[in-house]
Amino acid sequence: MTAIPLTLTDEQRALRDGVADICKRYPGEYWRALDVKREYPEAFVNDLTTAGYLAALIPEQYGGAGLGVTEGALIMETIHANGGNAAACHAQMYIMGTLLRHGSEAQKKQYLPKIATGDLRLQAFGVTEPNSGSDTTKLQTTAVKKGDRYVVNGQKMFISRVLQSDLMLLLARTTPVDKVTRKTYGLSVFLVDIRGIKGLEVRPLRMMMNHSTNALFFDGMEIPADGLIGQEGKGFSYILDGMNVERILVASESIGDGRWFGERAVAYSSQRVLFGKPLGANQGVQFPIAKAHTAVEAAALMRNKAAALFDAGEPCGPEANMAKYLAAEAAWEAGNACIDCHGGYGYAEEYDIERKFRECRLYKTAPINNNLVLAYVGEHVLRMPRSY
Repeated sequence: MTAIPLTLTDEQRALRDGVADICKRYPGEYWRALDVKREYPEAFVNDLTTAGYLAALIPEQYGGAGLGVTEGALIMETIHANGGNAAACHAQMYIMGTLLRHGSEAQKKQYLPKIATGDLRLQAFGVTEPNSGSDTTKLQTTAVKKGDRYVVNGQKMFISRVLQSDLMLLLARTTPVDKVTRKTYGLSVFLVDIRGIKGLEVRPLRMMMNHSTNALFFDGMEIPADGLIGQEGKGFSYILDGMNVERILVASESIGDGRWFGERAVAYSSQRVLFGKPLGANQGVQFPIAKAHTAVEAAALMRNKAAALFDAGEPCGPEANMAKYLAAEAAWEAGNACIDCHGGYGYAEEYDIERKFRECRLYKTAPINNNLVLAYVGEHVLRMPRSY
């Protein structure tokens, strides 16, 4: 049986403390200033890279730390629990997995060591499109092979960190949907060096949160055929293979947010005196905070189960999806409790709560909408009729 650890090992505590030490150098003022200017946290990401934390899941033979998803989740959670935003760099951990599990040995030797050192950044993941959204099989971006190259045409939407990346993982249709036996066939995944590439237009989008998000337009963009990962037409399964890691890492960020909100709410409501007693002595204030804390702890247990299963090589789709759902809901609940107990101060930028509140809301929608998680659980876990 797969064991689910209930406490951190000495090595994991050292890992957490090391990440927290870096986070302390980047307090709320740092993130607040970036949020106003919509700038990328270059210094923070560089420090994490130099310390080796973003290479945690890359095997040692390719220059990484060779750690498990359990440790990757701890890194993400720690960043958020200390007021930061790991969305600036989390993609490298789960995008890299497609290359690691399905790329050729030559591709892995060429790219993984440089990704590990930070000489190359792989932060951009080109999947979502304006007309397909969560229905990935309906994407319309095409990659047509011509000689030793593929020619890409189409659009992508809500693609983050393109301007801060050297490489992008791109999913495109190589066989028309009307010429495949299953709609999941005919999609291929490519590792693309986007530095100075022609035929790619990047249009930044101003979003509710500072995630360096863009719309992409491909007009005859040519990529070398050796950028194909695995077999042509099998890309959908390769992408799905990495989504459990994505769910676990994002759940961890939500758990970190929930812990941050909870700590802030407890501290403020314990110190703030109103009508002659601490604000937190009122059940109307105390109970929502306690309820949110309970939800965060429950989400953390499901996340731990999902990570333990993944690291043991066991199927973990239900657990990864449920962890993402529970964590996103718990963080949102904790954020609401935190704002409520702070009153007007909860909306003031200098308290950082409103920023974190905006950031945590995303994970009820992305990388998969929580309603789709419920549909997945209903159909594939409980074996209920497919919902529409």
